[in-house]
Amino acid sequence: MAQHHAYDAVVVGAGPNGLAAAITLAQAGRSVLVREAAPTLGGGTRSAELTLPGFIHDICAAIMPLGVASPFLRTLPLHEHGLEWVYSPAVLAHPFDDGTAVVMERSVEATAASLGSDAGAYRKLIEPIVRDWPRLERGVLGPFTIPRHPFAMARFGLVGLRSADAVARRAFQSDRARTFFAGHAGHAIQPLEFPATAAFGLLIAVLGHVVGWPLAGGGSQRVADAMASYLRSLGGEIITDARVNTLAELPPARALLLDVTPRQLLEIAGERLPAGYRRKLQRYRYGPGVYKIDWALDGPIPWRSQECLRAATIHLGGSFDEIKASERKAFGGEHAERPFVLLAQQSLFDHTRAPAGKHTAWAYCHVPNGTTWNMTERIEAQVERFAPGFRDRILARHTFSPAEMERHDANYIGGDINGGVQDLRQLWTRPTARIVPYSTPAKGIYICSSSTPPGGGVHGLCGYFAAKAALRADP
Repeated sequence: MAQHHAYDAVVVGAGPNGLAAAITLAQAGRSVLVREAAPTLGGGTRSAELTLPGFIHDICAAIMPLGVASPFLRTLPLHEHGLEWVYSPAVLAHPFDDGTAVVMERSVEATAASLGSDAGAYRKLIEPIVRDWPRLERGVLGPFTIPRHPFAMARFGLVGLRSADAVARRAFQSDRARTFFAGHAGHAIQPLEFPATAAFGLLIAVLGHVVGWPLAGGGSQRVADAMASYLRSLGGEIITDARVNTLAELPPARALLLDVTPRQLLEIAGERLPAGYRRKLQRYRYGPGVYKIDWALDGPIPWRSQECLRAATIHLGGSFDEIKASERKAFGGEHAERPFVLLAQQSLFDHTRAPAGKHTAWAYCHVPNGTTWNMTERIEAQVERFAPGFRDRILARHTFSPAEMERHDANYIGGDINGGVQDLRQLWTRPTARIVPYSTPAKGIYICSSSTPPGGGVHGLCGYFAAKAALRADP
């Protein structure tokens, strides 16, 4: 290292991707400093007592299948640094108005059994991808490259590149099975009629069968804390409450990796970037935001379907068309009367989350980017619909509007938790179309946020791939 460089690398942002970038560099023997604007590290994996003392709530990410599926995170000794994954007996439950629910089990066969006449169709759709997953994961969870296993990728792509709407209608005969699939595809945060939304539905389902959908014991904060502890064991340094407004505020370094979205990249590093690249960043598109509620409860949610008490994750949407309409409206600037709600009930399986006999719950729905509309009543009405008496159990609530989500984490532009729209136009070309999407035209400056492939989720892969790009450029 040249003497005028204080560090080999400086990373801006201590979310999972920033920490992953720093760990990758430290593992390669590089000296690394991480600067985090917030007083607490973690980005999307922070937890806090948002409602009442003793009730621990996950501020953003709660259920993290990619945390255990990630080809990078699973190589780290995070269990030695305090991280314990907690699994509910069932992966997911999707209740219906008749008081029943479809339950995703780890077994494809057991899940298919709850879909009645569509059991065979579910097995036909999902089993080949589950079988191919070891050959698919690096192609699906990474930047665009020539596939190592082209036939497996082709089989996935033939279905995944279609719209979730088309796949659900062609694969399944019952609204029950179509609705179940729509709940998975709703994680795309875009209209289910859009191309490639089927890929999100397939990925969510396959991860449930391959690795499950775990939560972090003690709160999502434990993921970031474990990564930070491991980084420090490698010699990495972390400074919190240290916002970066310009690159001039950073110590000299051979590489700068920024866990930020294009908007902040322009603010922090714009003067170092050529005009053409700046214009491309300015055209980057952000997607719908989220409206989120955390509840402190006097008891478990009183679901009509007792099957819902077996799963940490619940999808709330009464029909295929209802979920489609909800996602279409949020993307188009409207607010659904009956929003598709994603709910987590961590305290049923992690007793550290609430005082004895009490519980927590976490939920959000998709809304127009930056909206100020209060969705509390509509979200709670959806929960009450499938769990009569739910409101009577609420001791306290805390809400996050899209603007409040952005104030909490500057990467959530307008409440967009995925760092930008992940549609076909912006899936592999995020933030711009470049052979190495993590590099910028400015030497030594990289972007390592979820605004790069493979996008949103707690997997650390955006940081990992950005750090690998930096190491290749300056071995």
